[in-house]
Amino acid sequence: MTSNDDILRALGRVEGRLTGIEENVALLRNEVSDEKANAHDSRAVIHKRLDEQARQIAHLDTRMAISGGADAQIREEIKSLKETVEKNQEAVGPALEEWKRMKTIGYGISGLIAFAGLTIGGMIAYASDGAVAALRHWLKIN
Repeated sequence: MTSNDDILRALGRVEGRLTGIEENVALLRNEVSDEKANAHDSRAVIHKRLDEQARQIAHLDTRMAISGGADAQIREEIKSLKETVEKNQEAVGPALEEWKRMKTIGYGISGLIAFAGLTIGGMIAYASDGAVAALRHWLKIN
């Protein structure tokens, strides 16, 4: 038979092992709770980043929609301006052709006047000796 001392020793060893197990379980709980807290913080950061990315994507979508609308509006304005310019060119075209014709005629008239002036000047210079002689004779100046 086993004595009381052996039983008490065995109970002491069991109690010591239980105390060690309890300490290990407490350490594990602390480590797990630390890991849970770290994981929670990490997930919170990730969710925060995801929320920020979602806001940025929504903002980008809004900007793209506004840009697309503005581009379409600008294209329509350019198209209407192009049509207006083409109509104005068609309306002004005959007047411009008439102006060019008048300008050409003006150059021709200016050339004729210059030629006539040179011709008359040359004739006056050529005939000046005879005119001076005739004038002296008429005034009876020797």
